Amino acid sequence: MEGGGSASWMKCGSVVSVFVVLLAFWFRAPQNAVLDDRLDAVLTSLLRAEQKVGINDVARPKVAVGFGGCVDLIVDGVSLLNKIGLPPTDQPLHHDYLENAEQLAQSFAYFFAPGAAAERFMLNETLFSELVEGARDLPGNRWSVGGNAPVMAGRMATEGCDVLLGGSFSPDFTDVLSQHITVAGNVVEEPDIHLILEYPSGANWGHYTSRRANRYIIHSDDHNPYLSSMEEFAEKLNDFQPDLIVVGGLQMMDNFPFQTGERDALLSRLADLLSSSSPQIGIHFEMASFVEESIVEDLLHYVIPHADSLGMNEQELPNLLSLLKGSNITVLSDPNPRVATVLDQMREVYRILNKRYKDASSEGDTDSAYAKVKPLTRLHVHTLAFQAMIVTHGSQWKNTMSATAKASLTANRHVCGSNDIDPSKARLIMDDSFSVSRQEGSQRIPLQETRPVSCWDEEDYEICVAPVLVCTEVYQTAGGGDNISAAGLVLQI
Repeated sequence: MEGGGSASWMKCGSVVSVFVVLLAFWFRAPQNAVLDDRLDAVLTSLLRAEQKVGINDVARPKVAVGFGGCVDLIVDGVSLLNKIGLPPTDQPLHHDYLENAEQLAQSFAYFFAPGAAAERFMLNETLFSELVEGARDLPGNRWSVGGNAPVMAGRMATEGCDVLLGGSFSPDFTDVLSQHITVAGNVVEEPDIHLILEYPSGANWGHYTSRRANRYIIHSDDHNPYLSSMEEFAEKLNDFQPDLIVVGGLQMMDNFPFQTGERDALLSRLADLLSSSSPQIGIHFEMASFVEESIVEDLLHYVIPHADSLGMNEQELPNLLSLLKGSNITVLSDPNPRVATVLDQMREVYRILNKRYKDASSEGDTDSAYAKVKPLTRLHVHTLAFQAMIVTHGSQWKNTMSATAKASLTANRHVCGSNDIDPSKARLIMDDSFSVSRQEGSQRIPLQETRPVSCWDEEDYEICVAPVLVCTEVYQTAGGGDNISAAGLVLQI
C-alpha cells in the first residue's frame, strides 16, 4: 500500500514537474522572443549604418602605425596562477610594477574582482621566465601577434587600408602579417613575449569573483620601450605619404628603468617626427594602461599636443582627465560607467586640451614642443557597453555615425572571435535610455532598435553613441581596444 502510494506520488510529481517546466517556458518564451527580436533589430540597424560608407579598393587609404610589437601568449589567468602554485592573496593591492610573486597576486586580485583591464612591467626576469614556461604547456593556450601597433595595423589592413608599420620584428613575425602591411624597422631574432592572463565574467580565484571578462597583461619587455624603429619609420614616411599617422605602444615606457634623460630624448624625437608631418595628415594617439604620473605628464608635453585624435577606454579616460585637472593618477575606475558620466568626462578632456591649444597658439612660441600643436578634433572612448565619439564640426573626420556603428560591431567581432555576429551569443547591457549629462534636467535619449546610433550637436562638435552587442561567449578580450579604435578610424579618414 505504502509502495503503491509512493509510486502514485512519484508519477504525480513527474507530471507536475513537466507542467511547471511547460508553464515556465510558456511565460518566459514571449519575453525571450522579444529580447531576441530586439537584438536582431539592433544588429541589423548597426550593420546598415556601417555599410553606408565603403572603402575605396582602388585607392586604399594609407595609414602609418607605430611603434613596436610582440608575441602574445594568451592563457586562462586563473589556471596559470593555480599551475604555478600562487595562492589567492588576502590583500588586493595596486603596484606600479612587479618584483615578486606576492606583488603579482596582490595586483592581479586588485583588478580581477572588478574586471578592469591592466598591464604591468615585471622587473623580475626570472619570475617572468617561470610564468612563460608555465604558460607554454598550459592546455588551451594560444600565440598571437601582439602590441598596439601591429594589432591596429592588422585591423586597418583587414578593413581596406595600406599600412606602414613601425617595429622591429623577427622573420616569423613578419611572415604572418597582411600583404598590405609594410614593416619599417630592424630585424630581431627573438620577439618579446607578453603574457595575457584572460578571464571570463564570473571566474573565481579563491574568494574573488570577476564582475566582467577582461585581461591582466604582464611583460618584461626591454626592446619596445626604446622605440627602436622610429628612425626608419620616419625615413619611410615621406615616400609612403600617409593619410593618417597612428601612435601607440608607449605604455611600454611606463615604469621602465631608463637611464636619466633617455625617455625625454626618445619622446622629444617622437614630437619632432609628429610636428614635421604635414598639417593635412591626421594624427591619432591611442592611450593605454599608464600608472606612472611622470610619463603621462611627458605625453601631455611631447605627444598629445600633436594629436588631433585620441582613443581610450573607460579606465584611461578618467586617468587622463584627473591629471589634466592637476590631480593624481586614477589607478582603478568604474569598469561599467554610465553614458552620462563618460560623456561629461569626454567634454572636459575636449575642453581642457583645446584650451591648452588656444593658449599655446596665442603665445606664438616657435621653439617649444608646442610650436606646431593641433587642436583636438576627435575623441573616441570605447567601453564594454557602448561606444562614444566627439568630432569637431568642419574637421577632417567624416562619417561619424557609421564609424561609431563599425566600432560597436568590431567590439563583438573581436571578443567573440568571429566576423559573423551571432545574436544568440550577445546581449545589450546599455540602459534602454541614457542622459546626455549628469547635470540635473539633462535630456534623456531612448535606445531605438531601428536607429541605435544616437547623434546630436553641441557647441562646436557632434556626439555619437552606439550600444555594443556584448559577446557572452568570450574568445579574447586582449587587443579589443586596438581593434575597435582602428576600425572606427578607417571610416573617418
